[in-house]
Amino acid sequence: MINIDGIIVAEAQGTLQADNRGLKFGDAVFETMRYSGGKLFFWEDHYFRLMASMRIMRMEIPMAFTPEALLEQIELTIAAQAVSSSVYRIRFTVWRGAGGYYTPTSLKVGYMIEATPLEAPFYTIKEAPCEVELFKDHYVLSGLLSSIKSNNRAVNVLGSIYAKENAYDNCLLLNEKKMVIEALNGNLFLVKGYRIKTPPLSEGCLNGIIRKQLMAILGAMPDYILEEAPISPFELQKANELFVTNTMVGIQSITKYRKKEYGFTLAKELIGKLNARARLG
Repeated sequence: MINIDGIIVAEAQGTLQADNRGLKFGDAVFETMRYSGGKLFFWEDHYFRLMASMRIMRMEIPMAFTPEALLEQIELTIAAQAVSSSVYRIRFTVWRGAGGYYTPTSLKVGYMIEATPLEAPFYTIKEAPCEVELFKDHYVLSGLLSSIKSNNRAVNVLGSIYAKENAYDNCLLLNEKKMVIEALNGNLFLVKGYRIKTPPLSEGCLNGIIRKQLMAILGAMPDYILEEAPISPFELQKANELFVTNTMVGIQSITKYRKKEYGFTLAKELIGKLNARARLG
């Protein structure tokens, strides 16, 4: 079951207008969230990022789009699922109302909520191999639009196809300055000794929710120094550890890049702290 503008229908019966602007122009934004144990992980952060994304896209935010109202719609969608689960992947998509070509005729919005069952109730570190390579066919432009979750994900799609065709588990994306900014599916952290680096938003990486949480956690750990700074491809092979963060997996350790292999030490230390923060808020 899916929720379209507050109406819950079977997925097969859900229909969108032919001139839906999210479909025609990618004129849409979305949030992917994790629901477990009767709560949405980091809901406040997701809500405010969604509102910020809508403002950047110059969408009209309805008065009814309060945190309480949207959370209620998400919970109604979960309750309507045919397969009962305590853990779900939630996607909340907002598009601009139909009409117009590049210039819209309205700034009003519509939305859709999808809920997909998951298995693990909390974040865990998977010690399975995760080999990555640079995706150099296309670049992510540094700037504000790259920091939001819009439906314009062509680079991520093409990078994912490249990874599959070449038997990589993930790819690292570059900006137009040929600096490493993130992975296909999340933010990147590089560990070398006691220093940890993650690219700043100005480089074009996503303003990730788990990125924000880990920065707060690392900022409170006296044994490490966290730095927001550009990452050169040459630094990758000098690192002790690389990991990717996103809302679904929490922390995904990278085990290999070209001839360099990495460990899991800091990722294992952080995963428990991340779960503790998820339980609290």
